[in-house]
Amino acid sequence: MNTLHDKVAVITGGGSGVGKGIARAFLAAGAKVVITGRDPAKLSAAAAELGYETRLLTVAGDVSDKNQARVIIETATKIFGRVDILVNNAGVNVKNRAVRDLSTDDWDALIRTNLDGAFYCLHAVLPQMLERKDGIVINVVSVAGKRANPLGGAGYIAAKFGMGGLGMCLSNEEKDSGVRVSNIYPGEIDTPILANRPKPLTDEQRALILKPDDVAGAVLFVATLPPHVSVPELVIKPTAHQYW
Repeated sequence: MNTLHDKVAVITGGGSGVGKGIARAFLAAGAKVVITGRDPAKLSAAAAELGYETRLLTVAGDVSDKNQARVIIETATKIFGRVDILVNNAGVNVKNRAVRDLSTDDWDALIRTNLDGAFYCLHAVLPQMLERKDGIVINVVSVAGKRANPLGGAGYIAAKFGMGGLGMCLSNEEKDSGVRVSNIYPGEIDTPILANRPKPLTDEQRALILKPDDVAGAVLFVATLPPHVSVPELVIKPTAHQYW
């Protein structure tokens, strides 16, 4: 049985979709969990659904702001004593995503949340992991960070390629420090971010794609491996989709 007994995990973008699914899996495995996101009401609703009141903390914050990202990690550490696992899951996309249509403001928002936010959280938590010589960073990237299919859009793709590179670089830098880093690359997932697709998916298409709990299972697998095992990269996709 997968267990994270007494481990402390911070999950960004934890109020819905994949983040909430990861929180559910981690709580069931015994972890203490902090879910964070920009919308306090969404976080409260997620917490009410998840339960585990004594082991679940919500912290509202925008990871694209480096000061708020730092406060998220500091709050989790103050309440639970440390952060053993960071799951960089927060992500956004826009409808007008082709280069010719992408505004500079949308570009900035995509980079700040999808890439900068991951770095800010990582930067805030890494010192304590290095001091303990133990910690796990799991980046929920996207196959858009492996394959530049225009479907994802230029800003999202650029941010996800950057996120993947950040994780791989850190993994190699810290291979002897006890800090493990994994990049998980999911294909299409049935989450609220699909509302920003230029062309909505049909019910038939939604039935074929990944569900949040599918990705949560992959994250839980990585998080529960013994310290001598590391998974640098893991791709998970809908069976019916090609992997280009």
